[in-house]
Amino acid sequence: MTVPEYSPRVIEPKWQRRWSQARAFEASNDSDRPKFFALVEFPYPSGEGLHAGHPRPYTAMDIVARKRRMQGYNVLFPMGWDAFGLPTENYAIKHRVHPRVVTQRNISRFRKQCQSIGFSFDWTREVDTTDPNYYRWTQWIFLQLYKRGLAYKSEMPINYCTSCKVGLANEEVVGGVCERCGGEVVRRIKKQWMLKITAYAQTLLDGLDTVDFLDKIKAQQRNWIGRSEGAGVDFQLLDDTTGEALEPLRVFTTRPDTLFGATYMVVAPEHPLIDDYANRITNLEAVRGYRDASSRKSDFERTEIAKDKTGVPIEGVAAVNPATGKRIPIWASDYVMMGYGTGAIMAVPAHDERDWEFARRFDLPIVEVVAGGDIQSAAYTDVEDGELVNSGFLDGLRVPDAKRKITAWLVERGLGEPKVQYKLRDWVFSRQRYWGEPIPIVDCPRCGLVPLPEDQLPLLLPEADNYLPTDTGESPLAAMTDWVNTTCPCCGGPAKRETDTMPQWAGSSWYFLRYMDPHNDDEFASKKALDYWGMVDWYNGGMEHTTLHLLYSRFWHHFLYDIGAAPYAEPYAKRTSHGMILGANGEKMSKSRGNVVNPDDVIAEFGADTLRMYEMFLGAFDQAIPWSTQGVAGCRRFLDRVWRVQQFAVSGEGIPEKIRAEVHGCVKKVTEDIERMKFNTAIASMMTLVNVIYTEGVATRGTLRTLLALLNPFAPHITEEIWELQGLGEPIYAQPWPKWDPAALVRDEIEIAVQVGGKVRGRVTLPLSLSKDEAERTLPDHPEIQRLASGRPIRKLIYVPGKIVNLVL
Repeated sequence: MTVPEYSPRVIEPKWQRRWSQARAFEASNDSDRPKFFALVEFPYPSGEGLHAGHPRPYTAMDIVARKRRMQGYNVLFPMGWDAFGLPTENYAIKHRVHPRVVTQRNISRFRKQCQSIGFSFDWTREVDTTDPNYYRWTQWIFLQLYKRGLAYKSEMPINYCTSCKVGLANEEVVGGVCERCGGEVVRRIKKQWMLKITAYAQTLLDGLDTVDFLDKIKAQQRNWIGRSEGAGVDFQLLDDTTGEALEPLRVFTTRPDTLFGATYMVVAPEHPLIDDYANRITNLEAVRGYRDASSRKSDFERTEIAKDKTGVPIEGVAAVNPATGKRIPIWASDYVMMGYGTGAIMAVPAHDERDWEFARRFDLPIVEVVAGGDIQSAAYTDVEDGELVNSGFLDGLRVPDAKRKITAWLVERGLGEPKVQYKLRDWVFSRQRYWGEPIPIVDCPRCGLVPLPEDQLPLLLPEADNYLPTDTGESPLAAMTDWVNTTCPCCGGPAKRETDTMPQWAGSSWYFLRYMDPHNDDEFASKKALDYWGMVDWYNGGMEHTTLHLLYSRFWHHFLYDIGAAPYAEPYAKRTSHGMILGANGEKMSKSRGNVVNPDDVIAEFGADTLRMYEMFLGAFDQAIPWSTQGVAGCRRFLDRVWRVQQFAVSGEGIPEKIRAEVHGCVKKVTEDIERMKFNTAIASMMTLVNVIYTEGVATRGTLRTLLALLNPFAPHITEEIWELQGLGEPIYAQPWPKWDPAALVRDEIEIAVQVGGKVRGRVTLPLSLSKDEAERTLPDHPEIQRLASGRPIRKLIYVPGKIVNLVL
């Protein structure tokens, strides 16, 4: 038959309109079919639009979603926008435009791009975290946390850029200056809203045993939570001048067995001990000077392993080692952090690298207590099962036994107790910016902090002309007195609204729940919808979000479960991740490097189906892969071949016997590879099948149906068009997924390569049951073997069963 021209520019918009008109991908909350909830991380809609990295995870989950629909599932595959954030606010400040205008413009562009790629999102469930109908429920969840003591306000030091006038994350401070603008960064004490995620530390750990996450994702979660088992140990403090006993100082240690080797103590420069005993510290000016210098460093700078150790002795106050009874000095050093443990450590320099470096720097004693290392050269840290020495009643014990014995000894004397410690810290939940969810709390001089009544939600952001933070570091909202000044919901007296806003993490911590029931005005989702959709069946996202976002959203969901607002504890049944698409030069795509690939350009030149195919074929899905324009062109050539398969179309619903095994093998391979996210090998299998069809020169309707159905989730536009041109019935998205016949995969014969003189010269079809001895006896007389020998005598024939025939002439 004559095949019309393949024109993606015509075909792709046509099918996108058809799907929309047919409401082909809308999920139902009232269906008898089994449900499947597929989730991708909703993007931050930046001004640049989608880049080539976005379609990779979206296409992968689109393939899964399309396959599940064909397998008979009621599929929820939604999309939304994580739209609050600093970049939009900064753009608004620079260009004097409201952040909402910028946000809506960016969302429109992102939506149009997603639709142009053919993703089968259910657009009726689209959410936007900046929509008051959405953030009303973000505020509602915050109030539930507050009412149960899990949201609180606390004074804490923050990194503050004096130029940007904003708090910075530790990672944004480099060399004491702001990474963005180079401005001076200072540490300021500020009252911040906190969420008590630490109350859920063990719950979040235990939940990992119930879900199907990649091992590396579980490892990141466990490492961030950082559970440590050890002991809390009390060191008696003394006035070093008078010998007067002071309050004991508690430390947490995972190595109580090394207590006899503790030769000094170190406290964080911010430790309250310094102010508590200011009248006893004889070098107070030097200690406070060191504290001030430390306050100008970020947490990251302070804990960097490679940095030189600094510190100052706290003279006038000493400690007593409870095991040895010896008096030991106390130092302040910035490598000890107030936010972890008790802000104080017992230093065992013989068996801790940082303590060893500090001791060598300041000439402090180093006492070996676990045998086996050269402690004069370096700390001996490989001591998990070593033997105790120089440790009194612990001498001769192995480390595990020594831990148990010293802990029992401490408990017996009231000097300590077994303890579990977590590295996890409470979540800083304040941002001093305009473009975020208002925190629904009122500060009343008489009643204190008062939650806004739930019937007054959402608390809307006020209209504003100026989004700059104040010189004092407060949110821009603080200057909007008409909005700030209000009445107390409790006593009716004058009060002020909270002016900090929530972080961007807030809206993304529960968005998957709103997808279940996005138009509900009475609750964030109905019980019926929550019960029906249950856990997200498959959530895919970037590895960069598998710690904080995943942890925060799991925390919120466990909390909602505990208060009866969600019917299950864990939100995600399965979590996978994808690798980045890098620039052609192998570096991360960025405007500054000039290596960003715009998917719009790829679609204009090659078509959306080519873009989808390439992003799935370019390599292992979980690995970072550089972009290759040549690879894109190769995928377009494959789709051209698929289009021309129509020239071989013949009547007949069956699959020719000659290619039956190849067709059913392809069905099995593609079906299984999609579930394993081996998209590249699934595509390779379909390429092989197309080659087989070209070799045979015949494509029955049965063969075409199978090929197009398998390829449809990867390249939905071209396959639907061919299906329609060939009159194969209702659209592919309404067809059942192909099934393979195991019997068809059992072959009686196999095609084997024939080597002559070490080079492959041809192929011969042989029975699978042919033994080595029988082959070497009978094959010299086989007509094809005789032809390849060209009449020359066969001196030797070697047969490797199922692999190759070797001729020596």
